[in-house]
Amino acid sequence: MNILVCIKQVPDPGGRFMPNAAATWFDDAGLVFRMNDCDEYAVEEALRLKELLGGTPEVTVLSVGPMRVVETIRKALAMGCDRGVHIDDPEASERDPWQIASMIAGHAMNRTYDLIFTGMQSEDRGSAQVGVLVAEKLGVSCVSGIMAFEWSDHSVTVERELEGGIRGIARLKSPALLTCQQGLNIPRYPTLPNIMKSKKKEISVLRPEEVGVDASLSSVAGFRHHERKNAGRILEGEVGQIADQVVAMLDAKTKVLRRGGAR
Repeated sequence: MNILVCIKQVPDPGGRFMPNAAATWFDDAGLVFRMNDCDEYAVEEALRLKELLGGTPEVTVLSVGPMRVVETIRKALAMGCDRGVHIDDPEASERDPWQIASMIAGHAMNRTYDLIFTGMQSEDRGSAQVGVLVAEKLGVSCVSGIMAFEWSDHSVTVERELEGGIRGIARLKSPALLTCQQGLNIPRYPTLPNIMKSKKKEISVLRPEEVGVDASLSSVAGFRHHERKNAGRILEGEVGQIADQVVAMLDAKTKVLRRGGAR
């Protein structure tokens, strides 16, 4: 049994974000990068399945991006994945979801992956499209946003969150692709022995053209900080006075309240 886990390296949200010189994405300078949160759940679930089946499955972890993503691949290897695949693409941050999916599918197409795990969405773009697009290109079943997983005799039973806290149950045969979200599991921390072992694990390097990247379907026309409008206003006084001030402001600025009528 072979399992593929797709992960993404994203900037830590605590960094200082500024547009790059071309105004197409963030300037990397000063940012700290780490594994996308949802992808950690994907890695953990793949490793739990490997342990459940006695360690026989091989878990491959794949990431698209510049050379710095190797650090994130190494973390997944330290968590317990067997081998890594790095699609070395310095322009990954400017690729649209279809292009990223085409590269992942290009790698997976000629290999026999029984299951593919991805995060539901990334913390930087948040499109939630790459995983389902990979499934579409590979022609395999897909369930997005899973919060529970069970494997039995080449079939998968998963739960996904629906509206109002209701969960839906889906059963499907492998091969299949599953996108994972918070609540599925608690990701493990790499141990020191596994960190040392990960340094010797294989990471294959591929170029975008080797995995058949598609022509761009979209491009970034501009990228900038949100422009701050007028500063907020602090209202002071008794509750009744403040309420009257709020009503007067809404009446004057928005015209949504009718003068002389019920409010």
